[in-house]
Amino acid sequence: MAKLIQILQTYSGMLLESLGQTMLLTLLSLIFAFVIGLIFGLMNVSKNKVLNFIGTLYVDAVRGVPLIVLAYFIYFGIPAGIKAAGVTNFRLTALQAGTIALSMNAGAYMAEIFRAGIQSVDKGQMEAARSLGLSYGKAMQKVVLPQAIRTMVPSIINQFIISLKDTSILSVIGFPELTKAGNIIAGNTFAVLQVWAIVAVMYMIVITILSKIAKRVERRLNVGKER
Repeated sequence: MAKLIQILQTYSGMLLESLGQTMLLTLLSLIFAFVIGLIFGLMNVSKNKVLNFIGTLYVDAVRGVPLIVLAYFIYFGIPAGIKAAGVTNFRLTALQAGTIALSMNAGAYMAEIFRAGIQSVDKGQMEAARSLGLSYGKAMQKVVLPQAIRTMVPSIINQFIISLKDTSILSVIGFPELTKAGNIIAGNTFAVLQVWAIVAVMYMIVITILSKIAKRVERRLNVGKER
């Protein structure tokens, strides 16, 4: 117990800062993933075969690659390829590479969330909107998507939780998130059990709060539907 208290007193600032970096990376990634998911989700429900193929290809390709491999490819592979092409001063920071990798990964899953959400809206809604003279794009924007997003909110929050946990993988490219801080502190103190217990509890607290928010939002949405 004394060792645990000592670690908290000495490294609490570092742990909280790394948790902030973790939340920053997660938030940035989810914003970009939302945009990516919307674009490819719309492609996946499109009647245009070319757009449908592109959307399906992206989702299948990205979901088929482990996040750690994607992170290595973006952080090490892309700069190496650009350097080989003659550009010597190009590099990505760990935050930039991590954001890109996590955004692409989460975006593929968000695309499936959008596809399922759009397809959950009754087809009659689109037909009614088109019969009123709205174009396909306007009908999707004004009628279908607002209803679809309402059903997708709990899934989006769950994806936020998944992305938060996935940030731990990005410690392999040196991003100073919570797991990376845990590695450093464990190496400095040799108190492996205590350090990882602290890190686990920090993750648990944040994820539990987000899970409670997701359940509360879902309950409110269900009440709205019943009304």
